[in-house]
Amino acid sequence: MRYFSLIRDRIATEPFLDEIASVDDAWAAATGRQEKIRVQREAKAIPLRGLRKSCIRGRERRDVLESRWTTGSASFPHAREFISQIADELGWTPGRAKIVNLPPGAHVYPHIDRGEYYRLHARFHLVLRSNDRCFLRAGDELEALGEGELWWFDNKQVHEAWNNSAEKRIHLIFDLLPRTHAQAA
Repeated sequence: MRYFSLIRDRIATEPFLDEIASVDDAWAAATGRQEKIRVQREAKAIPLRGLRKSCIRGRERRDVLESRWTTGSASFPHAREFISQIADELGWTPGRAKIVNLPPGAHVYPHIDRGEYYRLHARFHLVLRSNDRCFLRAGDELEALGEGELWWFDNKQVHEAWNNSAEKRIHLIFDLLPRTHAQAA
């Protein structure tokens, strides 16, 4: 595999799913992803880390490296701790992060994440809920990622996702920036 790498498996998903279930209307609080990003219009998201708007300074959003925890992320301490722990283990800095729900029958359409932010960051998926009818494609590789698995995948390739099942597919998706790049930002 060139575009996917299993980082870790057998991660307990229940604490993450319990956090989501404990927040009323967690999927309805932020709808910008489906409203503003056409290829992701069928996905629902809970933003945990977002770009630091004060650092835009005339740059395109896709070129802003700086990020911060969202106010709403305080309701997801387990997810925050997990992202911070993986970043520390790798010696990297957390970038943007979200919990994404791809509902039954939904699709994230083919796209490439472009811009300076995406060029420098690595993309990770922690699979919280899925099954063998949910797929992620990057380049010419297609994977059915398993629950409790943490994967790196190359989002600089054309990629897309499908949920061909009758159940929600839920991933914790986060980016990490090597500290050498973070210090230059």
